[in-house]
Amino acid sequence: MKLVPLGDQALLAYCTDEPAAVRFAAAVQNATLPWLLDVVPAYASVGVYFDADAIRLAEVVRILEALPVAESAVSVGRRHIIPVSYERGPDLGKVAEHLALSVEQVIGLHTSAEFTVHAIGFVPGFPYLGYLPAELCGVPRLGSPRVRVEPGSVGLTGRQTGIYPLPRPGGWHLIGRTPLTLVDVAAGYFPLRVGDRVQFERIDEAEYRRREGERL
Repeated sequence: MKLVPLGDQALLAYCTDEPAAVRFAAAVQNATLPWLLDVVPAYASVGVYFDADAIRLAEVVRILEALPVAESAVSVGRRHIIPVSYERGPDLGKVAEHLALSVEQVIGLHTSAEFTVHAIGFVPGFPYLGYLPAELCGVPRLGSPRVRVEPGSVGLTGRQTGIYPLPRPGGWHLIGRTPLTLVDVAAGYFPLRVGDRVQFERIDEAEYRRREGERL
């Protein structure tokens, strides 16, 4: 693990891989350190934020380097089944054509995989989910991002898939849409966490309308 200063009140820990980052983040959170402000894992790195009035950077480094992290301990997040209407994916046909697959094959591959939330970012609650089956990898971003992507839109690019929880601009290819509410900023509702697992489930238009607005 490599520790690098991130401003004057944080450190960035670079770990060997994503599971190691999740384990390290859990170890830091469970250590009940009085100066700790926040722990933010993302892919193979972990941001550790501390109270600079309570402790010096060098001491934080010393403590984190000595922190025991059980290699055999696997932090398993919650598992979520997220329904998706693939008929509401405006780019589904284009994605299938790019990958030399049928639309049904794209849907089958996307729903067959169990994804891990490797990071939350871009907008509040946006889950970066990895990794796509090899057959679905390699789709580039849009040449020109959309000015507005509707909340619940499921997109993919490169090796990742994700869900736009709020209406925002976006450059990923959209292959479907979930009727569920994934974020409520006013209520502080953010159900997805790094380390959680997600599997998509295909639904029809009637089921989409029936569950529209339901919370995850």
